[in-house]
Amino acid sequence: MKTSIAFLFLIVIVIIVSALFRSGDKSAVQPIEGLPWQIEILPNGETKVFGLIPARSTLDDARSRFGMDMEIAVIAAPDEPGSLEAYSSNVTAGVVTGKIILLADADRETVARLRQRAFKTEYMDSTTKKFILHPDDLALAWRTPIAGITFIPSVSLDEQTALARFGVPNERIRVDDRVEHFLYPEKGLDLMLDNKGKEVLQYVAPRQFARLRDPLINAPPANTRGR
Repeated sequence: MKTSIAFLFLIVIVIIVSALFRSGDKSAVQPIEGLPWQIEILPNGETKVFGLIPARSTLDDARSRFGMDMEIAVIAAPDEPGSLEAYSSNVTAGVVTGKIILLADADRETVARLRQRAFKTEYMDSTTKKFILHPDDLALAWRTPIAGITFIPSVSLDEQTALARFGVPNERIRVDDRVEHFLYPEKGLDLMLDNKGKEVLQYVAPRQFARLRDPLINAPPANTRGR
């Protein structure tokens, strides 16, 4: 069984610092913000996480939050139109480090135009391509709203820790013997636990939560895949 000692250690740090803030000099110790489980539900039903509001904040807002070295490109698998994404392989959410990917709310025509005008193409793996945007298109791309946020923590997260930090999910969907999804529709969160790999946290606007849930409930049973 995969351990999550590093993640639990980070939680202990958060608790200690929070206690110091409550009992000590508030001018010297500031509360830790921007943690993956700190999801604020706004009065209008939207959510705020990492200082960003899915479906309202822009890619440029994310770049201001996580660093100006964030990259942006059209990412496309074979025979797919692709999507506009901004990403960084090393960010810090509170005290939790990891990789972040931001999916842009760009229509198919816009993505096709950005892809066609790209001045360089690179392979991310053996098949997936990364289309580096033309400099003239960068301003438009960065102004695009965020459709979804994917955060992949660098430390392990097990079921016990997930329940303690994120609460009891509205629904749990097991994909196979190693992967299970914890769904929090009111928070716009799909937390994927993988007992043999990396955990993945996906955030969307709660009103768009079907985008995360529908592919899970419509997927064929694990024992029929690949037949």
